[in-house]
Amino acid sequence: MSATKIDSVVTIRQFTLAVFYNASIEAWQFRILSPGGEVFGLNKIYFSPEAALKAGLKWIGTGN
Repeated sequence: MSATKIDSVVTIRQFTLAVFYNASIEAWQFRILSPGGEVFGLNKIYFSPEAALKAGLKWIGTGN
């Protein structure tokens, strides 16, 4: 059984951004939960939680 490690959960403009370590692929990812309950995110992988967070913030429109 592979474990998932949550690094951070942030709420921005009624969206919830979760950054997590996916142990089955040994990489960091993010998902975004909309106010209506939809889950968004790509199957891209990141090699640090900071990189996944930055990508998630960019997706929401608050990152550089």
